[in-house]
Amino acid sequence: MRLHPLHTDIAKPEWFTWPFCYEPHPLCLLACEELKHEIERINPSEGKMFGVLVVESDSWTSQAAEPSGKSDTTIAKLGFLAAYSGLLEGRNDWEYFVPPVFDAQQPDGYFKQKEREISEINHHLTPTTQHLPRQMSQDLQLWLFRQYRMLNGNGEERDLVEIWHDYHQSPKIQKKFPLPPGGTGDCCAPKLLQYAYQNHLKPVCMAEFWWGPSPQSEIRHHGEFYPACRGKCKPVLTWMLQGLDVDPDPETHGFLHQGVEIIYEDDAIAAVYKPSGMLSVPGKADDYSVATWAKERWPESMLPHRLDLLTSGMMLVAKHAEAYHHLQDQFAARTIKKKYLAVVEGKVENEHGVIDLPLSSDPLNRPRQIVDFEGGKRAITEYRVQQTAEWEGRSVTLLALYPHTGRTHQLRMHCAHQKGLGCPIVGDELYGHKADRLYLQAESIAFVHPSTGKRMHLFCPPNIKIWR
Repeated sequence: MRLHPLHTDIAKPEWFTWPFCYEPHPLCLLACEELKHEIERINPSEGKMFGVLVVESDSWTSQAAEPSGKSDTTIAKLGFLAAYSGLLEGRNDWEYFVPPVFDAQQPDGYFKQKEREISEINHHLTPTTQHLPRQMSQDLQLWLFRQYRMLNGNGEERDLVEIWHDYHQSPKIQKKFPLPPGGTGDCCAPKLLQYAYQNHLKPVCMAEFWWGPSPQSEIRHHGEFYPACRGKCKPVLTWMLQGLDVDPDPETHGFLHQGVEIIYEDDAIAAVYKPSGMLSVPGKADDYSVATWAKERWPESMLPHRLDLLTSGMMLVAKHAEAYHHLQDQFAARTIKKKYLAVVEGKVENEHGVIDLPLSSDPLNRPRQIVDFEGGKRAITEYRVQQTAEWEGRSVTLLALYPHTGRTHQLRMHCAHQKGLGCPIVGDELYGHKADRLYLQAESIAFVHPSTGKRMHLFCPPNIKIWR
């Protein structure tokens, strides 16, 4: 049975879920609890993303006779569908879950036959056939994506190639990525929506969660909810959600315009405190940032470095080009020293240590980073335990973090990843768990003044602390 009943008086949401940034609706939480019983029965051998789609149906009836003797009575209008990403235990035919959009796993199907043919040619290559496997694989991938005919809320249909080219209209991107990534269309959200549309079920809300151990390269926490991936799913879901009333994209609404505090200022530089939730430089949805704030006060100003949106703390502002280039050279030479304070989940075993894990961006799920021992850039973080405590019923540790390199999300990844500390920073929505803020602050910065040549060491105001 693909459609599972939800017996509840929980009210429906007014809008459908924006799948790339959401809080799970209570109906989804109820559906997920039901789904977990089935997952436990299967007992998967590896970690997997699962999803639920709560739907509304006016034609769902029961064949069981009631005490009055009547049958075929409507027993519920709300139900849910369940899905898993890719294959589950090597199969895609589990009766509890929605089927794949297209089944390429049939042994006698065209896709598997062609795969065997390509494999056979690979084992008997000659000078005249050495180019064939690659071309045949590309042709087969193109054929496969053409079989994924995705519906949307308006009842329209397009295949994955059409959707991909319509979404990525830049010639540069189309040249670099002429086809969607492998596995596109096999994630939870597209499978769920496709089945709902095919069976005239009205989508109500949706959620996805991770079950099982985390992969080695990225960070996933058992039982935690996650947004749909962007690389594979953003183009597809942009198409499939058309025709639905969807929650607004919070990324298009801008950010809270907060004040910046000047900590130090002279003719060449300023040091300021950036609050959590404020951009360092203008973004796509909002141009209010430390950079624009500084431009209003010092028209020639430039930022020699940045902090993540959710990270608070000390930033330097160069008031003219000479100071900017001087500070940039110091950052490039790694002579500028920064100290961060972070509150992390759990207890860190060693009082002091160094984490050395190479990082690279996840091309299919930006802005996430992954541990990449083959193509990643070296990232080094030194840490020292400052204090441990019980906080809101859980153990936490205050750390001093000293980045020896400056990779994107370096401190967050090194704290959260199982090969690092395995203790996510409190409030890290990407790599840990949500809280009222990300408890990471650039506490101090030491550098050579670009005009005087003197070594300076500046600190956050004593009244602004992430640890009470």
